[in-house]
Amino acid sequence: MKNTLLLISFFIGLSVFGQDKYTKGMQQAFTLWGEGKATEASNLFERVAMAESDNWLPYYYIAQVNTLRSFGETDKEKISQQLEKAQESIDLAMAISPENPEILIQQALIHTAWIAFDGATYGMTLSAKNVAIYAKALGLAPDNPRVVLSKAEWDMGSAKYFGKDTTPYCKDVERSLELFANFKPEGPFYPNWGKERATMILNECHSEEVK
Repeated sequence: MKNTLLLISFFIGLSVFGQDKYTKGMQQAFTLWGEGKATEASNLFERVAMAESDNWLPYYYIAQVNTLRSFGETDKEKISQQLEKAQESIDLAMAISPENPEILIQQALIHTAWIAFDGATYGMTLSAKNVAIYAKALGLAPDNPRVVLSKAEWDMGSAKYFGKDTTPYCKDVERSLELFANFKPEGPFYPNWGKERATMILNECHSEEVK
């Protein structure tokens, strides 16, 4: 009995220690990212992911770091490396957590980065995929503020491209802010971004109304 209790205590200790390493690793990666050290942050998220093979969150953030840094990049070789790394990571996240609206949004963002880089090459095929992704994400999580905001921003971008009025989508941005007010992350490091972005877009909406 004593040996059994010792064994249980040993495994509990390992679990706590492992979780502590995970928490420290994730926090350090976010710190590096906040300091503008995207490559170092991505590499650390990758090391965390290797140790947490059944956790989708480190893979999600590898994808997000590499996607966001690709916007504004003009070197095709660099953007290809970044977005291929993002795609590889989001595929792994999706395998761990299928039908996850947060992962779907990140997938759409990868497509958007390709479109922003070369709309003539990627616009038609990836735009259609994004429309389907946002529809699926909204069906899965109609009250997720990032889903509502991301779809609204995509719809606004599409409307601008075709010379249409973006005003109808302002109400969706406003709804996303209402959802952000009540959103509670499901756990540590769960995606919780978007509120500031929604506020900025809604202010732009109000500016357009004044004009």
